[in-house]
Amino acid sequence: MERINKILIHLKYIDYLNRNFESEKTRVFCHHDLRHAIDVSRVAYILALEENLNIKKDLIYAAGLLHDIGRWQEYLTGMDHALISAQFAPEILKSCGFTPSEENIICCAIRNHRKERAQNMSLDRILYRSDKLSRPCNECLAIHQCKRFSPREKPKLHY
Repeated sequence: MERINKILIHLKYIDYLNRNFESEKTRVFCHHDLRHAIDVSRVAYILALEENLNIKKDLIYAAGLLHDIGRWQEYLTGMDHALISAQFAPEILKSCGFTPSEENIICCAIRNHRKERAQNMSLDRILYRSDKLSRPCNECLAIHQCKRFSPREKPKLHY
């Protein structure tokens, strides 16, 4: 996991997380911060193990850590953060020792992490699922405003 540790201390990665933080200071919904990125990575890795998929752990973690690095740009421009994140990721991946083939797999998953896909389990599908499963919706005070759930689906909180 040496390459993952390099991502975590990469100056561009830290800058992008800081930009997300600044852009989401007043956001009442889930944030796109390091906690979320690590949660997505962990859930994705668990899904891969459960499905007996042959995807290297560091590819899964790299995709999870980088999938939202362009979120701040979406707030500024309205462009899809998945596409922006996939554009930002190669510079970080290359400097952390990932091969062009690995970069392609990771960036494809980042680009597609907002799209529900019916195809076989792949890094794309695992990243999509883990992004959804990692959210602590049962703790959220703004859940009734969240567009993730229809009004009938919104859970009732008792605290």
